Amino acid sequence: MPTPSGVPASVADVVRQARAAAPAVARASTQQKNDALRAMARELSQARRAILAANVQDVARAKADGLPGALVDRLALTDTRVEEMIQSITAVVELPDPIGQIIRSWRQPNGLEIRKVRVPLGVIGIIYESRPNVTSDCAALCLKSGNTVVLRGGAESFGSNRAITDALRTALRSAGLPEAAVSTLPTADRAGVEAMLQLHDLIDVIIPRGGEALIRKIAETSKIPVIKHAKGVCHVYVDEAADLGMAERITLNAKCQRPATCNAMETLLVHERVAATFLPAVITRLQEAKVEVRGDERTRQIVPGLTAATEDDWSTEYLDLILSVRVVRSLDEAVEHIRRYGSSHSDAIVTADDAHAQQFVQAVDSAAVYVNASTRFTDGFQFGLGAEIGISTDRLHARGPMGLEELTTYKYVVQGSGQLRQ
Repeated sequence: MPTPSGVPASVADVVRQARAAAPAVARASTQQKNDALRAMARELSQARRAILAANVQDVARAKADGLPGALVDRLALTDTRVEEMIQSITAVVELPDPIGQIIRSWRQPNGLEIRKVRVPLGVIGIIYESRPNVTSDCAALCLKSGNTVVLRGGAESFGSNRAITDALRTALRSAGLPEAAVSTLPTADRAGVEAMLQLHDLIDVIIPRGGEALIRKIAETSKIPVIKHAKGVCHVYVDEAADLGMAERITLNAKCQRPATCNAMETLLVHERVAATFLPAVITRLQEAKVEVRGDERTRQIVPGLTAATEDDWSTEYLDLILSVRVVRSLDEAVEHIRRYGSSHSDAIVTADDAHAQQFVQAVDSAAVYVNASTRFTDGFQFGLGAEIGISTDRLHARGPMGLEELTTYKYVVQGSGQLRQ
């Protein structure tokens, strides 16, 4: 296939190599893939010093360029975070191989045996920002699900991602699988992304992870199908029947445990019957944790001195220690707020009333809906999926944390004994 106009040869070459490697990866046995994953974990451990050194340089450049603190936090690697990357790969080894699984089988009256069988998507392009652990997480999941992957991290993490990928490709070679099963674009320029999005004959699906502007641009530009991982405007609703001690703990965890993630709470909704009791105590705790609280008029009447929440605040993904708070008159009003301002990511109710919980679960159409738990659990590892590609807010073809099954499609295998259609 000729290189499309405007696509750098270096980008096209990387993607062609990934396409050429796809059949071997799709045919690889579970044992081969698991052996390669174990080798990837070992190589990451052995390359730890080089990875951390590259990351130090990336972080220094990011700070010099004035990147926000939340993005620098997502970019930074530590020994602990590298160990978590290794553990994530190891966890994928233990997961069932989805390839070849029979989703459904049946026999037609004419004797045809039909099986619906899981197969890889093919070549996956992943475009993401900041977090270098995405590189190894995505590589592990794509390999286990029989796919090859072309990764394009943000320019701010180019050195870190290259060091991680080099280790992963070394592991693939040692395990006898094509190193092109895991690739990164050779350039940090935006032109590389634009070129990648034109290669619809070589890449089967694009998965973007990052800010709202990035994802919108990719969805508008790509000639390849896109599974969107849009922003996380997540809510916790404290019901009139809530255990307020539990509600306080969930609120603090959902906002403060790691505020720069897409599953962190951005808006707290509180029923008016418990607001006067609940808000003074929880806002004090939030402020002690350095959270800037922005409240609607009723919240500011209960806790004077807060910054007024604006209309824009309700739909903002802060990814920082900032929280919007609103007092609502009913569960229905809380649901309507979530429908209007939310992003269909993760939303929670805290309540001891089972009927209220069920009503919330049925009415809130988000990828993950929680009852009496923190939104911070919307995560592939926490869901028992191993690592994750990301959290899809789409409805097709995947939704919520994308693990192994979400990286597959299916085909029909039809076994006959000479049948002819009449």
